[in-house]
Amino acid sequence: MSPTTLALLAFLPILLTGVLLIGFRLPAKWAMPGVFVLTAVVAHVAWEFSAVHIGAASIQGLVITANILYIVFGAILLLNLLKHSGAIQVIRRSFVDISPDRRIQVVIITWMFGSFIEGAAGFGTPAAVVAPLLLALGYPALAAVMLGMMVQSTAVTFGAVGTPILVGVSGGLESPELSARLAGADATFPEYLHLVGSQVAVFHAIVGTLMPTLMVVMMTRFFGRNRSWREGLAAVPFALFGGLAFTVPYLLTGLFLGPEFPSLLGALIGMAIVISAARRGFLQPRQSWDFEPRDRWPGHWMGSMDADTDNGASKPRITLARAWAPYVILALILVLSRLEQLPFKEWLLGVKLAWTDIFGTGISADTTPLYLPGTMLLLVGLLVVALHRMRLSEVRLALSESGTTILRAGFVLVFTVPMVRIYINSGINEAGLASMPMIMAEWVAAHVGAVYPLFAPTIGALGAFIAGSNTVSNLMFSLFQFGTAESLSMSTSIMVALGAVGAAAGNMIAVHNVVMASATVGYLGKEGHVLRKTILPTIYYLVAVGLIGLVATGVMNYRDLLM
Repeated sequence: MSPTTLALLAFLPILLTGVLLIGFRLPAKWAMPGVFVLTAVVAHVAWEFSAVHIGAASIQGLVITANILYIVFGAILLLNLLKHSGAIQVIRRSFVDISPDRRIQVVIITWMFGSFIEGAAGFGTPAAVVAPLLLALGYPALAAVMLGMMVQSTAVTFGAVGTPILVGVSGGLESPELSARLAGADATFPEYLHLVGSQVAVFHAIVGTLMPTLMVVMMTRFFGRNRSWREGLAAVPFALFGGLAFTVPYLLTGLFLGPEFPSLLGALIGMAIVISAARRGFLQPRQSWDFEPRDRWPGHWMGSMDADTDNGASKPRITLARAWAPYVILALILVLSRLEQLPFKEWLLGVKLAWTDIFGTGISADTTPLYLPGTMLLLVGLLVVALHRMRLSEVRLALSESGTTILRAGFVLVFTVPMVRIYINSGINEAGLASMPMIMAEWVAAHVGAVYPLFAPTIGALGAFIAGSNTVSNLMFSLFQFGTAESLSMSTSIMVALGAVGAAAGNMIAVHNVVMASATVGYLGKEGHVLRKTILPTIYYLVAVGLIGLVATGVMNYRDLLM
């Protein structure tokens, strides 16, 4: 088959996903089983990816699914425990005390707090934490998921304490051959990796500063009484202030300290600045903004969960410190468990369950259950029971509600993630072809030539869309980005950085991340509504970064192609 035919066949499952979810608005529970079957058939027929390999890749996907569901269950359970203890009502009042304006709340809760959770844990955790919190604060379920997905952008490349760079880019590039070539240029691989991380920080800082503004204007346009962009624009001064309060320390940390802490420190510093400013009314609109009364909301805005019930209203008032303590403890535990300088990470990773070389295919699956954010979420949930003095009946109710939600999410992910793993593992084939994602990337590079930097972020986003992970996309495509840059006589570090930034943006439309976030607010079956919204900020991010990359590669000094 010709390269064009192969690229079209590889793209077919992605196209079907978009048509079914966005075009026909089918629930993911109906769309994804069909997409899984199509992916398996294309891989088997065109790539000669054997049935045994399809089975092994599917098992690998099921193990990953179990990890995702574990995280989702922990996030839902924590929300339900806080709801039934009465803490959510206190948290809601605390944000109203800072500002009743939903636009200001979005900057603080979604942008700042969500970015901090991304920096600490990554892997879809921000949406799993932020979306149910927004739901509990009275946001429509669709708005909560949309905003929760949008925060998975700027902070993502340095999420999970720098994992997409330290594991993704490093694992995708590091080799004896590259090290030798860098040595010939009087450079080391760690120096090169730091250069890539620095350029990623610059690109994200430029483009990401506008993300809270996009969150605000999209919320007022799609969920406001008047469906108005203008009502969102009234909050632009504060939203831009919030964007800069995060991206300036984020950029400085990325340039001088490395990839572990830009998102963490940027969010911590930014949160302190923005909350202090909000309490003083700095740059806030003259008129507050809120949603319409709930009884006027369209049906597709709402999910099956109602976090607005006033459970715990008859209890003695929980103090604000006790209400917020679970989230503070969660953030602290996540950070401590991710720091290389402390022994906790090594201890937690020491408990590992693995199935290596499944069916003799070379495909392996493993899990480190104690290291997953789900364990930290469950631990904090236990602390809530004691800290908030919950009754056994309340705990049972929270467990029942969480279990019901997770069962619905599981069915969709059982097909979605194995489909992803077939894509990624399809390079192990009898036809001697590169994997399906790599075939698509090679076709794009071959047909766009000198303007490739404009498309490099989209290649990264494609990997994230398929895999639901910036880290995995970087593992898949970093070497491809490097090789393409060399063949086009362009800066390799800039091209790798563009791909990593695009992979972060791709998280906003990653299907199983949308399913995961939707599960936490009872919005399963309506994922197409989310994707129709989050595709807009994704396009903004990819086009803006691509244009910046095109300019950057055009002005680079080509005397040192490696640098």
